[in-house]
Amino acid sequence: MEKLDLTKKYKTYYHAPTRPEIVDIGPAQYLSLTGTGDPSGEAFAANVAALYPVAYAIKFRCKERGNDFTVAKLEGQWWFDMQAFPGLTMADAPVKVPRSEWSYRLLIRLPDFVTAEDIQAGIATAVKKGVPQAEKVSLFSMHEGKSVQMLHKGPFSREGESLQVMHEFMVAQNLSHNGLHHEIYLSDFRKTPQEKLKTILREPVK
Repeated sequence: MEKLDLTKKYKTYYHAPTRPEIVDIGPAQYLSLTGTGDPSGEAFAANVAALYPVAYAIKFRCKERGNDFTVAKLEGQWWFDMQAFPGLTMADAPVKVPRSEWSYRLLIRLPDFVTAEDIQAGIATAVKKGVPQAEKVSLFSMHEGKSVQMLHKGPFSREGESLQVMHEFMVAQNLSHNGLHHEIYLSDFRKTPQEKLKTILREPVK
């Protein structure tokens, strides 16, 4: 049985250069879990931990019917109350908005053949295995379309430097924001040293 690897099938989605590029991102479906607060806090860690048992339960369910796949990389969309923090550039926001004020949507991309029934079964399996937080997981669909992205290497605390490069690129290309800030964590930030982290930063634009 051939195992589907989304990172190989969707190379533009999971690979980016260390300079800004314009890409066209197609529609996709995800496991999703939303929250608010410091990403270094316990609530965030619990939400991340709740996604994986659901993803693997779905994987094994699909494998039984001949559709095996590799569980994809963790992703996140991030936003804040722009009325409470007006006038910030995309590069300023990570520094000037307190971490406690950020909202997020954690994501794990799913193959197209995964059904809503598979997802509900995966959630039920995770809950039975002692992960009550899995009840908060849901199906989420997204079509980002035209976007600017680049690879950020190093600590999350220095993302502002890459975001400034992206901001300048967007200004030069006369592009404006058209969606939420999106990050794809190519490295497992729970285990990888900060200086070795690799993260795709993506901004939907128009």
